[in-house]
Amino acid sequence: MSDTKRFDNYIGGQWVAGADYSTNINPSELSDVIGEYAKADLAQVNAAIDAARAAFPAWSTSGIQARSDALDKVGSEILARREELGTLLAREEGKTLPEAIGEVSRAGNIFKFFAGECLRLSGDYLPSVRPGVNVEVTREALGVVGLITPWNFPIAIPAWKIAPALAYGNCVVLKPAELVPGCAWALAQIISRAGFPAGVFNLVMGSGRVIGDAMVNSPKVDGISFTGSVGVGRQIAVNCVSRQAKVQLEMGGKNPQVILDDADLKQAVELSVQSAFYSTGQRCTASSRFIVTAGIHDKFVEAMAERMRSIKVGHALKSGTDIGPVVSQAQLEQDMKYIDIGQSEGARLVSGGGLVTCDTEGYFLAPTLFADSAAEMRISREEIFGPVANIVRVADYEAALAMANDTEFGLSAGIATTSLKYANHFKRHSQAGMVMVNLPTAGVDYHVPFGGRKGSSYGSREQGRYAQEFYTVVKTSYVGS
Repeated sequence: MSDTKRFDNYIGGQWVAGADYSTNINPSELSDVIGEYAKADLAQVNAAIDAARAAFPAWSTSGIQARSDALDKVGSEILARREELGTLLAREEGKTLPEAIGEVSRAGNIFKFFAGECLRLSGDYLPSVRPGVNVEVTREALGVVGLITPWNFPIAIPAWKIAPALAYGNCVVLKPAELVPGCAWALAQIISRAGFPAGVFNLVMGSGRVIGDAMVNSPKVDGISFTGSVGVGRQIAVNCVSRQAKVQLEMGGKNPQVILDDADLKQAVELSVQSAFYSTGQRCTASSRFIVTAGIHDKFVEAMAERMRSIKVGHALKSGTDIGPVVSQAQLEQDMKYIDIGQSEGARLVSGGGLVTCDTEGYFLAPTLFADSAAEMRISREEIFGPVANIVRVADYEAALAMANDTEFGLSAGIATTSLKYANHFKRHSQAGMVMVNLPTAGVDYHVPFGGRKGSSYGSREQGRYAQEFYTVVKTSYVGS
């Protein structure tokens, strides 16, 4: 019998054994087993949905102070345990320990922000065009929401979905990525003792085909918030719209980083390295295509190659590591496939391109950069989701802007320039939901809206006060004298 610790689902205020269990492995050290995590079956998913539905009437009309206090308690415990939880995150996902602690801190701050939002929910009181009538416009909770989260931010993305959902009076069924259940389970444990009534929050871990499909198609689930792949997101949208459920999607990106001739070269290189390779390039806001104008192109390529030689790839928990492992064998194989594609398409390999040998067995890949690539190449158009980027030379700013917008995606876009004229023009004309000027394309604040355009996002924005657009519905009441 295995002595590996098992972690159960959380349904209706109780920890419930899974129908089966899956093993959670450290991608930095494949012999390190983090634990065995429950896999829910269809009956357990339905039980979680029923528990949330039963809890909704009382929770949605509960006092805002109690909601605020419970959310603040969650945030405080997360922040108090940031190093412990950061270590868990680094073990199961492969982010370096400083990055992991930073993500945990962000999750704690998100809960505290929405603890405040409970007390700031506002509406309108207006006179009617009819004498003796007044109009009240208020917001009410959407209902039961299914939250489906990815593996690349295993505590921050669940936090930025759960916290507003609960703040506005919804009940939650969370399905985390099967690859990284540990952080979601730890978050569920914190939530379980923060004072929320049974059924308000539920955790069901396991297969997306079982859990995700059940939530998406259940008439008892009023909305789905999903972060993940384009293909899955689009199918979720079809299924939700067909039954008139609310849907919010965050999907792919092929984020451009424009480097103009007048850019500060050192700054441009550093922000490009941060954009493309940190967090092992496994961020939806990461830039994997650098669009560089002719006057600075050769210097930029040379400087990037030099800077990349100093990047340390290694165990996520080891001091001095800049970039940890790729999250899984499947993701590593996808990254290697795109490296082969880049070479077969005729791009020039500037740096990286192969595996890195470390003290432990893990999924270590050298950050990889291509030059002499073209806009029509697959490495320029398809999301790779790993530490692989390419450089495309263009004539001038106008060509750079056109190429930056020539994509099916529109999440994040960056420009490196010392010209206020070009910076302002790019902010206005970039077809992306988020624009970065002299900053990495990856890295956003928790109190402002997050989301993109075109194929990257669908529905209302996440984070900050804009989160209320998804998690609430507007009611207009007319009151006669």
